[in-house]
Amino acid sequence: MPALASHRKPRTKVRTTTPAVGLTTVALASVTLLSTQSATAAPAEPRPGIEEVRTKVDDLYRQAGTATQQYNRAKSASVTQRAKVDALLEDAARRTDKLNEARRTLGNYAAAQYRTGGIAPTATFFLADDPQAYFDQDQLMDRMTGQQQKAVADFRTQQSEAATKRTEAVKSLETLTESQATLRSSKRNVQAKLTEARTLLSKLTAEEKARLAELERKKKAEARIKAEKLARQQAAEAEAERKAGEEAAKKDGGGGTGGGTGTGSGSDSGYAAKAEKVLAFARAQIGKPYVWGATGPASYDCSGLTRAAWKAAGVDLPRTTWDQVKVGTRVATADLRPGDLVFFYDDISHVGIYKGDGMMIHAPKPGANVREESIYYMPIYGSVRPA
Repeated sequence: MPALASHRKPRTKVRTTTPAVGLTTVALASVTLLSTQSATAAPAEPRPGIEEVRTKVDDLYRQAGTATQQYNRAKSASVTQRAKVDALLEDAARRTDKLNEARRTLGNYAAAQYRTGGIAPTATFFLADDPQAYFDQDQLMDRMTGQQQKAVADFRTQQSEAATKRTEAVKSLETLTESQATLRSSKRNVQAKLTEARTLLSKLTAEEKARLAELERKKKAEARIKAEKLARQQAAEAEAERKAGEEAAKKDGGGGTGGGTGTGSGSDSGYAAKAEKVLAFARAQIGKPYVWGATGPASYDCSGLTRAAWKAAGVDLPRTTWDQVKVGTRVATADLRPGDLVFFYDDISHVGIYKGDGMMIHAPKPGANVREESIYYMPIYGSVRPA
C-alpha cells in the first residue's frame, strides 16, 4: 500500500533571538522613561553668588552680635538678681531667727505663769503657734506686765517682717528664673546664627573663598581711605585751633597759654590722661580672640573689651552696647577724640574705641582677633565720650 501522507503541521522554528530583542526593548523603554523624568524634574537650585553669600554672612554675624548683647544683658541681670535673691534669703533667715527668739520669750512667760498657777488659758495661747489673735483681747493685755506687752509687740513685728521678706524672696526668685530663661534663649540664638554663617562659608569652593577675601580687602581699603580723610580733617582743625590759641596768647601780651578755645583746660587734660590708659590697655589686647560673652583677660566680645579698657582708667561702664551708648556725652564723628566709644549699626550691636586718625581698636566678630580698623568699616550709629 502506498504510504499515507502525514497530516501533522510542520514544526515552526523558534527564533532564539526573540528574548534578546525583548530585553533590549525594555532597556530602551527604561532609558526613555528616565530621560522623561529627568526632563520634568525640578531644576537644581542655583548656587548663590559670592556677593549674596558675603551679604548673608555679614548679616548673620550682625544678628549674632545683637543676640550677644541680649545674652550679656540677661547674664548681667541674672547675676544681679542672684545677688539680690541671696541677700533676701539671708535677711529672711535672720528675721526668722528673731521671730523664733521672740516666740521663745513668749513661751518663757507662759511657762512661768503656768508654774506659779497663773492664768491657764494665757499659758495655752502663749505656747500656741500663732498667739496673735488671743493677744488682741483687751482683757488679757490689761493683765500683762509692760515687759510682757513689749514681748508680744516684738513678736508681732518680727512675724510681719519675716513674712514680708519671704514674699520678696519668692518674687525675686521668680524674676531670677525669667532672667535665666532669657539667658538660655539668647545663648541658643547666638549659636544658631554663628552655625548658619559657618555653614554658608564651609560650602564655598577655594575659588569662591579667594573672591570673598578679595572683596574683604576692597572693603577695608575703602574704609581706610575714609579714615585718612577724617584724619586730615581733624589734623587741619587741630592746627587751626593751635594757631587761634597762639593769636589769643599774643593779644594777652604773651602771658596766655592758649586759650579762647578751651584747649588745654583741666577737663580736657583729665580726659586725655584717662584715654591714654584706655588705649594702652586696648593695644595690649590686640591679637586676642573674639569670643561672644567674654570680658577678658584671654578673650573679649566688643562691649567686654570697651568695658575692661575703661575700667583700667577707673571708669565703670555698663555691660552692653545698649547701655554704654547712654553713658557720657554724645559727640559728632568729626569731633572724635582718642578714647571715645564709636557705636555701629541701627541696633547699636557693636562698639569700638577710637584711637585717632579715623581708626579704632575693637573685638570684631567670631573667628577674628582684637585689632585696629577704620571706623568706617561698618555703618556708624553714633559716638560718646564716657568721662
